[in-house]
Amino acid sequence: MSEAPQSNPEGPAYAGIGSPFLELQSVDSTNNYARQLIHAGMAQHGQVVFAHEQWAGKGQRGRQWISEKGQNMAVSILLQPISLPINRQFELSAAIALAVRQTLATYIPDELTIKWPNDLYWQDRKAGGILIENLLGSHEQSGSRWNWAIAGIGININQTEFPSDLPNPVSLKQITGKEWEPIQMARAIVTNVDLYYRELLTTGPGNIFSKYNQYLYKQGKKVKLRKDNRVFEAMINGVNENGQLETAHAIPEAFDFGTIEWVN
Repeated sequence: MSEAPQSNPEGPAYAGIGSPFLELQSVDSTNNYARQLIHAGMAQHGQVVFAHEQWAGKGQRGRQWISEKGQNMAVSILLQPISLPINRQFELSAAIALAVRQTLATYIPDELTIKWPNDLYWQDRKAGGILIENLLGSHEQSGSRWNWAIAGIGININQTEFPSDLPNPVSLKQITGKEWEPIQMARAIVTNVDLYYRELLTTGPGNIFSKYNQYLYKQGKKVKLRKDNRVFEAMINGVNENGQLETAHAIPEAFDFGTIEWVN
């Protein structure tokens, strides 16, 4: 692939992402473990928590991420985005989603998209997801500061049977017919997260948003969405720099994450 950003951060202050790399056999949630490291004062920017088994993984909207032992990838990356304003949280989310997509594209070359805000889809099936938990603090001048971001990433790798209540999961093994090593994929994803995070810090979000919309699931197509009790059909126009999904139906609308649901 030739799309990896090549920019390097200015100055010596940038600390790379990927070390230390902590490998756990079993944990309730890598995001929970990362949060405990922060609260204990033992966390470092760029630290990675990888687990071979995650038995209470977190998904979006409080959902649980179901994963068989040793069959999938569960990893959390600890970031200190203190140089970024709090209102740029979606920029980080988009950068991480692109980093994960770029990694998976080395295994799945076609029909791999990002479903807003940051699920990874192959065709119409979910191959992975990202949950970013942000920890904010106080700052003397601004009143608030973005202290930590915990980027939890889960990818279906070798699992071939899933609970029946999951509507559309798919694994790399189901797509490619081959088995893959979860920890190797985790290290590759971390490398690409480092590249995109550097680009975000040094050159800003312009190229990141352009690529994000290039790979957006159902871009330019009509889908069914639900807002409260209303189900409606709309064209997906893209995602703006505030992280809102822009649609067109009777009138153009932009929706914040959490205010609408996809209707499969």
